[in-house]
Amino acid sequence: MMGNGDLESRGGNKNRGATTYPPAYSSSAYNTEYSSDTQWTSWLVPLIVVANVAMFVVIMFVNNCPKNNLNLRSEGKCVPKFLGRLSFEPLNENPLFGPSSNTLYKLGGLSWPEVVQRHQAWRLVSCIWLHAGVVHLLANMLSLVFIGIRLEQQFGFARVGAIYLFSGIGGSILSCIFIQQSISVGASGAVFGLLGAMLSELITNWTIYANKAAALITLVVIIVVNLAVGILPHVDNFAHIGGFFTGFLLGSLLLLRPQFGWLERRQLPADVRAKSKYTVHQYVLWIVSLILLIVGFTVGFVMLFKGENGNDHCSWCHYLSCVPTSRWRCNNY
Repeated sequence: MMGNGDLESRGGNKNRGATTYPPAYSSSAYNTEYSSDTQWTSWLVPLIVVANVAMFVVIMFVNNCPKNNLNLRSEGKCVPKFLGRLSFEPLNENPLFGPSSNTLYKLGGLSWPEVVQRHQAWRLVSCIWLHAGVVHLLANMLSLVFIGIRLEQQFGFARVGAIYLFSGIGGSILSCIFIQQSISVGASGAVFGLLGAMLSELITNWTIYANKAAALITLVVIIVVNLAVGILPHVDNFAHIGGFFTGFLLGSLLLLRPQFGWLERRQLPADVRAKSKYTVHQYVLWIVSLILLIVGFTVGFVMLFKGENGNDHCSWCHYLSCVPTSRWRCNNY
């Protein structure tokens, strides 16, 4: 159980860092060659944002910094004072303007001992709704709005909601397998899943997009930049990676579009054979993604609940989440 001390003590929190969001997906790089898509009203993504903000208020209410830090010296008092019970932990403990690590732990932060040894698998989901501070929350919610609303408008709440939730779980599983000495919180694994879904949607529906190269380069650059940020200390890049690949595979399964020309089949002469709804490469990607998704989750759950440490099977994988330098150390593995 993590103490009420410094967020960086005992491995500290692995915050699932912010995601740099892409430009509006409706830009010319993403214009399809037909305009008959149904436009959905986005309500799920705004609801998720509201839920995360409300949960953060609950976290700070439970944290109750003034009561739990009565004996702090003047330089380490809760800030700002006028918020009372909702005030943040001292900045030398949590520079993100948020609660203590102990509060995050109690409310469902991802912790390997709790998930594996005490069978609290619900933490794989609960940690997605917790944030380490206002900075952490704001960065993730802005990313979610800019990435998620466009996807929901194009594909509806059910598919986007499924990608968000299962990507978050996929990120939690990979994080728990590789990071076993600290707790992890944040929605960025789920947000990375939406980013992965955007990439797979572009690849899967390649034939109906204009300016394909510009679209692909834009997304790849954004993804590389965000994953590169994850090698900084106290950022849970395994959650990012797990969420991204889960979202990528789910995007290939759930975000298929009919190929260009299929929607106009009713206007074709009777003697003209209409195109099939999906191309061969779409069917192939669908089958491969389904197999990889099933295998990935199966292997992940088996490794997790057998208590396997992923670093024992991959001696270099810890560098994916933190690269030590002369300025910081990586000791969370």
